[in-house]
Amino acid sequence: MELTEADKKQLEKKGISKEKVLGQIETFKEGIPFVRLEKAAVVSDGISKFSEAEEQKFIKKFEEAKKKKSLLKFVPASGAASRMFKAMFNFLDTYDPKAEKFDAYLDRTKDKDVKAFFDGYKKFAFYSLIQNRIAGRTSSKDEEKYFFVQEMLLSEGLNFGFYPKGLLPFHDYGQYTVTPFEEHLKEAVAYAQVNNEANLHFTISEQHGEMFNKEFKTAGERVSKDTKTSFTVNYSFQKPSTDTIAVTLDNKPFRNSDGSLLFRPAGHGSLIENLNEQDADIIFIKNIDNVVVPRFSNEVAKSKKILAGLLLELQGKAFEYAKILDGDNLTSEILETIKLFLERDLNVRFSDKFGGFSIGQQIEILKDKINRPIRICGMVKNEGEPGGGPFWIKDAHDHISLQIIESAQVDMDNPEQVEILKNSTHFNPVDLVCGVRNYKGEKYNLLNFVDAKQGFITQKTKEGKDLKALELPGLWNGAMAFWNTIFVEVPLVTFNPVKTVNDLQKPAHQVK
Repeated sequence: MELTEADKKQLEKKGISKEKVLGQIETFKEGIPFVRLEKAAVVSDGISKFSEAEEQKFIKKFEEAKKKKSLLKFVPASGAASRMFKAMFNFLDTYDPKAEKFDAYLDRTKDKDVKAFFDGYKKFAFYSLIQNRIAGRTSSKDEEKYFFVQEMLLSEGLNFGFYPKGLLPFHDYGQYTVTPFEEHLKEAVAYAQVNNEANLHFTISEQHGEMFNKEFKTAGERVSKDTKTSFTVNYSFQKPSTDTIAVTLDNKPFRNSDGSLLFRPAGHGSLIENLNEQDADIIFIKNIDNVVVPRFSNEVAKSKKILAGLLLELQGKAFEYAKILDGDNLTSEILETIKLFLERDLNVRFSDKFGGFSIGQQIEILKDKINRPIRICGMVKNEGEPGGGPFWIKDAHDHISLQIIESAQVDMDNPEQVEILKNSTHFNPVDLVCGVRNYKGEKYNLLNFVDAKQGFITQKTKEGKDLKALELPGLWNGAMAFWNTIFVEVPLVTFNPVKTVNDLQKPAHQVK
């Protein structure tokens, strides 16, 4: 690939090396291999399920230990709301209240999303606000529906279609409405504060920085006053240096109409860089739209404390063993004990050849396996929602490990692989509790634990031309592939995402 002077300047501005671009083009040429599923992770084989007594033990452990720990809530929040409103944007484009009755529109289009929207739209936190804004402007009920959606989405109205999802009014508290951002502050008080102080980090889009600051001023003051908690809130943006080059279908760099190279954001996998810049004893990770109203908050907090207590328990043992491995006088009995801990408690799998290695080799392998970041991942029973699932997979070197896998990573033309995919009983709601330090208190460089072979190649279009895009390994998929991984079944109430606006009509988002 020959780079022009303009290309070199462009790369320099974005902070991307020529080598990185060439590597990405090679990835396009080679393709990304499908993962090899061994079997679905299920309860008692890859997923833990605890009794009430065990849960209470973990909660107690966390509550007692947290006073001496630094806690952080890390929230990916750069998602735009536009996808939430896809069906309603389509409604504006395809419905004319002057030419057609609303019922006739539904008969003609069979649009279930629009029907569900209006069947339940009085439940939206923003219903009264919009009704007041359009009052007196409509001449019929059908026109009122059209104006309602217009006012909700377009820039001359409330412009919700172009908001970040985190700043939409999700919940109606009577006197005021509450955004997911505010709910995350309240949630942090329930499990992620120490001595009435809570730290949160949101990854956001750069253009929304001012909007989030404004929301923090209002919501932060309100929650601080109500909960006697002070908040430290930080933000970061998806870095331009994590963008990936787009190529034509024959793997040549794709150029924009002005001749510049086309780079695209590389999905949530690029956030491993943002996470890598954070440092705390325990990091809770949860998506911006997964929030609940107060009557469910105790159960959510309880679940998080269980996961955090489990992390502390496992981490304590791992630290103890890592320290022993750095010492002298290691006997084969001690090595066997450490190996059993890694297998039973951290789901690590060893080659059949391990027993034939020398003591020195075994020590090195055990050191490598135990000195890794740890993630405890909540898993909910699969009720048909899209999302990654828990699986045992085998890599190119025949190493077996527990991973969160998306269906896009699976060869759908292979009946055996499809069958394993179907056997999955749970999926990942992005509910993670992470330990990112070693036993000496040093933070791991998380970029060392990424499996670059777990990215995605997708086909897109730009200005009517086909192109191929590269997504980096997802944050909780390949970006954490070489972490020590524990899956735990968590209650369904902990998972309440808002993928479409109609999800806000569900009980988890209704205050009353």
